[in-house]
Amino acid sequence: MKTRFICNICEHEQAKWLGRCPSCGNYNTLEEIVVKQTPKKAGGLKAAATVAETASKVQLLSDVSVSGELGDRYVTGIKELDRVLGGGSVGGSLMLLGGDPGIGKSTLLLQICRQMAAVGNEGFPILYVSGEESASQIKMRAERLRVETSSCYLLAETDLDAIRDAVTTVKPKLLLIDSIQTMRLAELNSLPGSVTQVRECAAFFTYLAKQQNMAVVLVGHVTKEGSLAGPRVLEHMVDTVLYFEGEGATKNSSYRLIRAVKNRFGSTHEIGVFEMDENGLTGIDDPSAYMLEGRPLDVPGSVVICSMEGSRALLTEVQALVSHTTFGTPRRTSTGVDYNRMVMLLAVLEKRAGYKLQNFDAYVNIAGGLRIDEPAADAGIIAALASCYKEKPINPKIMVMGEVGLAGELRAIGQPERRVQEAARHGFKGCILPHANKSKIRVPDGFKIYGASHIGEMLGVLV
Repeated sequence: MKTRFICNICEHEQAKWLGRCPSCGNYNTLEEIVVKQTPKKAGGLKAAATVAETASKVQLLSDVSVSGELGDRYVTGIKELDRVLGGGSVGGSLMLLGGDPGIGKSTLLLQICRQMAAVGNEGFPILYVSGEESASQIKMRAERLRVETSSCYLLAETDLDAIRDAVTTVKPKLLLIDSIQTMRLAELNSLPGSVTQVRECAAFFTYLAKQQNMAVVLVGHVTKEGSLAGPRVLEHMVDTVLYFEGEGATKNSSYRLIRAVKNRFGSTHEIGVFEMDENGLTGIDDPSAYMLEGRPLDVPGSVVICSMEGSRALLTEVQALVSHTTFGTPRRTSTGVDYNRMVMLLAVLEKRAGYKLQNFDAYVNIAGGLRIDEPAADAGIIAALASCYKEKPINPKIMVMGEVGLAGELRAIGQPERRVQEAARHGFKGCILPHANKSKIRVPDGFKIYGASHIGEMLGVLV
């Protein structure tokens, strides 16, 4: 037996303790870990037997069957969650669910228990393991959410040996762990939540999921920066990583977003939109209407764009505020869009369209707390800034979309027809499109397309 010191931030390993990690520079992050020495490999007949056993497991890819084995999909019954997962949870897989405290992770787990019994899986055993709450606390929440199923088992435990015994007894098809940072392996001489504990516990549940052919959902804590706490290897070990995000994380809004940042069994571009109320999380079938609800009309600095989230077209309002400043350096603030992207668009607007913004503070916000990363929102941001600068409102029935280059040109975007159809469905009468996209789409009846090849042409139509 020997000891090593491992940083709980970057996993740097060394023989002696230091007050500051030499790799990442953080203080008091080195933890003492007891390392077991690996026994020497057996030789002779034992080694030959091991080689023969390994060789017997080798098979042709064409001979592998997934029918009735690992890979079975279980529909959760929650439409928005199934959309993000790509059709449901997969047997033998691990899903990591992260989000801010109080955003609804434990609520979602209990709703999964309720819905999976409601979609015809009444004999579908589920084991809910909680390391943070007692069984009575979970029962109180279950009664509020009206979780009535005879196939859901509860276990308030953090020890992995006890959890393994419970899994062997119950033989669940779905195992819910709340949360991975509270689980501990007694053999390790470290506290729950440490780098070694989280890594070893994740490896334990990975092995258990494959051995028992059950889907495992791990709830993960997040840091103050919004990333999952613990070693980064945790995200590599699991099959699916889901994040709760949006303005719901700050509790200023009732809606929640679930986004897949990793998914081995589906797309990583899909999002699920939920509304939180006293009955739990309710899926929103038409998020575009929900996002545009309460939008101010005929107000300078407001314009609607359409972003693609996987297969879903989502209408969103971009708001901009331009205000004269007496300070030498104007302030630039962005919420929901990349800050550097916004600064670049301000420079393009000033240089290519003649808007003198060097003495103006500029603020850009995506209404509702949604974050937009695709460049198709560039034209909408520029239009909103120009509208506020000139104090001229943009027609609320016109949508704007297009990528903007450094020369001020409007470049083509992907899936323009899906975006136009979504706008027409919500009562919009026209949209600004890059000229390269105009001739390649079918225009709905009563809908007008304005093609533009430069931001000057676009602003001439809008303001």
